[in-house]
Amino acid sequence: MAWAQELLDHLRPSGRDVRRLVNWLAHTVQGTASLQDEAGTLLAGPRMPLDKDLVADIIAGRIATAAWEEQGRHLRLVRVELPQPAAAGVLAVARTTPFDRRAFDTVTHTAQVVELLLRARETTEARRRLARATSDLRLAILQLLMVEDTVAARRVAAGLWPGLLDTDMACVYVLEGTPEERDRLAEECLVATRERALVVRCPAMDEHVIVVMPGEAAGEALRSLIDRNPGTFLGGSVPQSLARTATAYGQAVSALAVARFRPDKAAVYAERTHPERLMDPGALRDWTGHVLRPLDTLPHHTRAELLATTRLGLEFTAVNAAKVLGVSRNTVRARMERVEALLRTDFSDLTVRAVAHLALNTQVGLAETPPEPVGARPARLADLLAGTAVRSWAHDLLGRLDPNARDLRRTLRTWIGAGGNSERAAQMLGMHPQTVREHVRSAEPVLERRLLAAGSDLYEVVLAHLAVGDLEPPVLDRTKPGHPDSSVHG
Repeated sequence: MAWAQELLDHLRPSGRDVRRLVNWLAHTVQGTASLQDEAGTLLAGPRMPLDKDLVADIIAGRIATAAWEEQGRHLRLVRVELPQPAAAGVLAVARTTPFDRRAFDTVTHTAQVVELLLRARETTEARRRLARATSDLRLAILQLLMVEDTVAARRVAAGLWPGLLDTDMACVYVLEGTPEERDRLAEECLVATRERALVVRCPAMDEHVIVVMPGEAAGEALRSLIDRNPGTFLGGSVPQSLARTATAYGQAVSALAVARFRPDKAAVYAERTHPERLMDPGALRDWTGHVLRPLDTLPHHTRAELLATTRLGLEFTAVNAAKVLGVSRNTVRARMERVEALLRTDFSDLTVRAVAHLALNTQVGLAETPPEPVGARPARLADLLAGTAVRSWAHDLLGRLDPNARDLRRTLRTWIGAGGNSERAAQMLGMHPQTVREHVRSAEPVLERRLLAAGSDLYEVVLAHLAVGDLEPPVLDRTKPGHPDSSVHG
């Protein structure tokens, strides 16, 4: 993954502790690691039996690295430049299994970081690079949380910032300032939270600083920054499990949009009635498992990667999702296209995106609740939307548009049916595309939801249209030869 390369290029232990870094390396590659200087003095890790002639060649600079296998051990040696008076040292790593590409990169880049840590106090440039390493490492941890890899995120954070992620629930906050002031704002966030929060410069928005902190304690501390920094706004999520960091981030961004219009320039995501909370929980879990079943044949890591990427890709643009995840936008699109192929559907259809978004976000919670027996006939989307509570919610929501003389409800329904394309909707309605966009924009404050930007708000409105019958439910066609009855609605 791209985050691994970034992580290992700039890894920094807290307190500039080389011993902790070498121990982290051994744990990460699931082996043994040690560091020694040219005199054979052990600097970190346990002493390991090494070929003296080979070590001498590496220290002398005749070769930079070496790898070999003996008696069931796979070893790799890397030359490390050391501060004077020592000229060089050797970082040695041993495993019982061959070095794959990830393990090889981990060793190589850890050697670079060891050199940086040992020289960090020698020059101002080294200190600057070290600060960049810290920032990039925090970003790598956030990217792990965004794809729900909480185990790896905790493992990385535990060795560097003990206690940082020792929590089940956390809030996400997003501060918005100016690109020029962002570095200073990020430092102020670290001070305000006493470095007990994960503070990250957002990779997608140059004006944003993302803060992940256990509980809601950071809210007041961060609010104090708003008063000291004119033109700064704060949006916060409600508490979420670490596995739902991406959901919490979306909530914080939504709250930030509200904060821009509030006198105190701060807002916390308002918990409102979401359609999935009005559905039968057992039927919803049953339906979700059935819809996503084609992905169950994939290896666990691949399945988790595809689900997390698609969830973010549906919530944000492919470009911004790619920046948050630390991958290319082509990678995001390729992963989403693979999910489309497995589900035999088309994400260009807004109703499909809304239904897939419902399934994917329900799937996050499945790991947090014990599984229930699956019924003989899987629940259908129509069953979930037919409940009295869901239909009442949908009628109340869309009914807010009825008093408007411009028939905003008709425009919105047509625009959704056209996949959110204003030009196509305009042709169907016989009006100008700009008029369509103005109608949709006018519906946003009435519905209290963002519509022109993809995400949870828009998908809730789409589900409301499905529930009242204003739009036809999508078909996720999983028909296979010889199985004519395997096609299911949603």
